[in-house]
Amino acid sequence: MTCSRLLAGLFLISGFAAAQAALPLKPGLYAVFDTSEGTITAQLYERYTPLAVKNFVGLATGSKPWWDPKAKAFVKRPMYNGITFHRIVREQMIQSGDPTGLGTHNCGFTLRDEFLPGLRFDGPGRLAVANTGQPDSGACQFFITDQMMPSWNGKYTVFGQVVQGQDVVGKINRVRTFNEKPLEPVLLKSVSIRRVTRDK
Repeated sequence: MTCSRLLAGLFLISGFAAAQAALPLKPGLYAVFDTSEGTITAQLYERYTPLAVKNFVGLATGSKPWWDPKAKAFVKRPMYNGITFHRIVREQMIQSGDPTGLGTHNCGFTLRDEFLPGLRFDGPGRLAVANTGQPDSGACQFFITDQMMPSWNGKYTVFGQVVQGQDVVGKINRVRTFNEKPLEPVLLKSVSIRRVTRDK
C-alpha cells in the first residue's frame, strides 16, 4: 500500500470514529465521566439493576450519604469528583470510586448483588460494581472493562454500558502501572448524570 493510500485510509477511520462519537444518545439515563484522558459516556441500566444505578447516581450527585475517612463522618456531596482510577488491570479493566485511592475504603454500606442472565461480560465497556469477592459486598467502587471477561459473569453486577469513549477506557488501561497502580495519577475529574428524553 502506498503512503498516500495509507494516509487516506487513516483519515477515513478517524472520520468514522468522530462520526460515531457524534451520534446522538438514545433516550435513557447516562453517566458522563470526565477524566484526565478524555470523556467516557455510559448508559445506565436503571430498569434492570435499579439498586446499583440508584446507588451510583446518589453517590455521583451527592444525594446519598457516604463515609468520609477525612471528616470521619457521613457526608452528602459528590463522591466521585476529583479522585483517581486507583487500580488498572491491563487488558481487563479500570477501577475507581475510592476517595483514598487505596482501594480499601469502607464507604459505610453494602449493596445486594443484581445478577441477570442477559447482563454479561461478553464485550468491552461494561460498567460494573466492584466487590470484595463475597456476596452482596459491593458499595462505592466501580470498574469499566477493556475487553470481554466471561469469567466474571455472575460475580459482579453489570449496571451500565459505555456508548462513547471506549477508546478513552483503552487509553487509561494502557498507562504504565506497578502492582496494578498507575505510576502517574489518572484523574476522574467528575461524574455527571444526564437524562436523555425522546424529542416530541
